[in-house]
Amino acid sequence: MSEHVLRAIDKGVMTVTLNRADKKNALTEAMYSALGDALEAAAGDKSVRVVLFTGSGDSFTAGNDLGDFAAAGAKPADANEGERPVGRFLRLIATAEKPVIAAVNGLAVGVGVTMLLHCDLVYAGESATFQTPFVNLGLVPEAGSTLLLPNLIGNQKATELFLLGKKISAEKAERIGLVADVLPDSELLARTTAIAQEIAAKAPTAVKLTKQLLRGASRPDIAKRMAEEGAHFAAQLRSAEVKEAISAFFEKRAPDFSKAS
Repeated sequence: MSEHVLRAIDKGVMTVTLNRADKKNALTEAMYSALGDALEAAAGDKSVRVVLFTGSGDSFTAGNDLGDFAAAGAKPADANEGERPVGRFLRLIATAEKPVIAAVNGLAVGVGVTMLLHCDLVYAGESATFQTPFVNLGLVPEAGSTLLLPNLIGNQKATELFLLGKKISAEKAERIGLVADVLPDSELLARTTAIAQEIAAKAPTAVKLTKQLLRGASRPDIAKRMAEEGAHFAAQLRSAEVKEAISAFFEKRAPDFSKAS
């Protein structure tokens, strides 16, 4: 495991902690690899009944590390590259047979929000915020979120979140159905862990079959949408729009898309 992704197993629950607090748990390719490894390990370990994601410090995750993004955008496309770590992680969380739960503390940005759409239960701390600034960065949403989010919260709310890219509070996230409940920050992890352990103690086949029945019908559509999003995302990642957005971010200025067509 990466030092920036920790995992521990207790009472049937594998807790996976994003552990790069000094960078708001921004995700690098190495972290995506470790997250994928954790999901594969959980799938193959009979002692693990539930996977619980959380973040260290004051953030769940600030999304993708823009330094990594800039480096990826500078590389030429390689048809023989194979599945990238982020794609592997998203595929594994989207197809996980065992329940996946998230305890969202603080910032949840970009993939920190879209990955939640593949979690079976999401609990937020009272100070948590949620933001999907893909378009602000010259990108498109990923993880099947252009299908899943409108289905979850409605097209108007999903469009607002994606096109404006503004933060919403934990209270609003609960109101629109993005999270199951909002808990006191000081109690978030303990109470979410207790819920995960309660589920882990239940009949495992019944739990997995119930998850399958709840989500199974949409899986082919999700896989197709993830592929469509991924193709557009990869193309945009190498675009002038993303180059301008990332430059503006590091230069602490507003991006200028006036010459984009």
